[in-house]
Amino acid sequence: MKVVMKPIEVLASFKLDGVSTPLKFKIQELNDIPSIIAIEHVAFRSEEKLAGNKMITFRCQSTINGVIKVFELKFEPSTGKWFLYKI
Repeated sequence: MKVVMKPIEVLASFKLDGVSTPLKFKIQELNDIPSIIAIEHVAFRSEEKLAGNKMITFRCQSTINGVIKVFELKFEPSTGKWFLYKI
C-alpha cells in the first residue's frame, strides 16, 4: 500500500458510546478511483497517537473499478477530520 494521507469527506455511523464506523467516503483528484467509494468491509479498528494527537485507524475493503482494494482511513476525533492514509 502507498501512503497518501489525503483529507477526505466521510459518511460514518456513530454508536451511543462514541465508536465510529465509516460507511462511504468522497475523494478528489486520485487517479483511476471514482469520487465516492462505498466501504464494504472494515477489517479492524485501532487507536494510536500521531504527533501527540489521538488517531483511529480503520483498515477497510471496497471494490473499485471491479478490483478489490484494501486501504486505511484515519480519523482524528479532536478535530473531526478524516484522511485516506494508505491505498
